[in-house]
Amino acid sequence: MPRSKGDHEARRRDVSEAVWQVMATRGFAGLTLRAVAAELGATTGLLTHYFPTKQALVAYALDLLEQRTASRPRRHAGKGVAALRNALLDILPLTPEATDSNRIWVSSWDTALSAPGLSAEYARKYARSRDRLSERVAAAQELGELPQGDPARIAAGAQSFILGLVVQSLFDPVTFPPRRQVELLDDYLAALTAGAEPSTPPRNAAGDRDPSSD
Repeated sequence: MPRSKGDHEARRRDVSEAVWQVMATRGFAGLTLRAVAAELGATTGLLTHYFPTKQALVAYALDLLEQRTASRPRRHAGKGVAALRNALLDILPLTPEATDSNRIWVSSWDTALSAPGLSAEYARKYARSRDRLSERVAAAQELGELPQGDPARIAAGAQSFILGLVVQSLFDPVTFPPRRQVELLDDYLAALTAGAEPSTPPRNAAGDRDPSSD
């Protein structure tokens, strides 16, 4: 009797969960058909229906990682520096789920660095992330919460800081528990905002402060 579409989709979900578990516990270096089959309790022959090659398995794993990362709950954006802070907090491994995602991302860097096409895609991914951070930096500058300067440069510095903190937290979670990560981020933002001038309230034609701005 042929499998129904529902059976096929259920099996794909099972395979996805097995791939995720292997990546979370062994990283990309341990991602093999044999490991996924063992996690699934199936044969490697069954998995070749989904992944005829190791490259197909890696491509699927990266797509799965993107989906899982995109579907994680996000903090309310807010405004100004608060929005920038929330965006950076969303990157940090502050929860078990975020820790798993970050561990997988970091372990995938070796695979990406050895594959030119994948390396270029990762470069584009991090560039898109910098662009989003740059927009928040520019908005904070307009509110007078950040000093003037090139938003792209400030965003690049913020991304570099947060990714460095991610790596340290993964390698040494005792020294960098969630509370410590947040403290270090707040220290970084405090240094970043130093020197910002309060925004000037708008004034009317006579030069008086416009009460409508209150």
